[in-house]
Amino acid sequence: MFTAFDIEIAAEIPEWTEDWKALRPLGISCAATLTETGELNLWHGAEQPDGRYAERMTPAEVDDMTGYLLGRAEYGAPVITWNGLGFDMDILQEECTEAMADMIHLLARYDHIDMMFQLFCERGFCLGLDAAAKGMGLPGKTEGMHGDLAPKMWAQGREQQDLVLQYVAQDVRTTADLYLAILQRRRLDWTSKSGKPANWAPTLRIVDGDARHPRMMTVDECLRLPEPDTSWMSTPWPRSKFAGWLKPAREVLEIPTTIKPKQLTREEQLALFAEE
Repeated sequence: MFTAFDIEIAAEIPEWTEDWKALRPLGISCAATLTETGELNLWHGAEQPDGRYAERMTPAEVDDMTGYLLGRAEYGAPVITWNGLGFDMDILQEECTEAMADMIHLLARYDHIDMMFQLFCERGFCLGLDAAAKGMGLPGKTEGMHGDLAPKMWAQGREQQDLVLQYVAQDVRTTADLYLAILQRRRLDWTSKSGKPANWAPTLRIVDGDARHPRMMTVDECLRLPEPDTSWMSTPWPRSKFAGWLKPAREVLEIPTTIKPKQLTREEQLALFAEE
């Protein structure tokens, strides 16, 4: 079981902007979730009198979406993303209500599998979703579209908003298909920027003692890995680039090695984030 997840931001990003987060709050225009059974949900703000959807999802609407993710996680379906720790989850915890924020910290750490973050933790570098998908023989992202176009299109009216919804739906399908392909092959293949074939065999975990049904590592498990050798890099990125927004957690409870969040009460989970 899993829930693939992807968001699109509402704020328009000026050309050549290197750090999008410096412009926050970025808002969420829309998002998509996709389950292992193929159930696709598109999330967005309320329809306006002129027929277009709201510019941004409200905190209450973001809470509803988060509640869906939490509910799925309670029954053993982790959230699956590509760079979700460094982007989607960070934006999510900023756009929700204050009452939901701590739950997102828990979700992002313990019930979340960020494929790119695991690659980064084990190999020391990152890779784009489209390159990873096409390296595995998948269609990849929507041709001609990219994330910084989505906010501009969303602001133009319902017709363009429908195209953005198609785009985020394709991104979440790509995320889900890539996750399944990696588990099936037990590796990720891609073509490097220099044109050479590259691959990575991620560390996998066994679900409920059944070797036929592995999973990739949660964010928390990735954070416990030793740092990879990045001596060949001139300026390697620290893990804090992606995980720096997470609240510090005290190791007061043993976290299970398989994703079963209901083994811990919410009070026990929240206790992990008490200040030192």
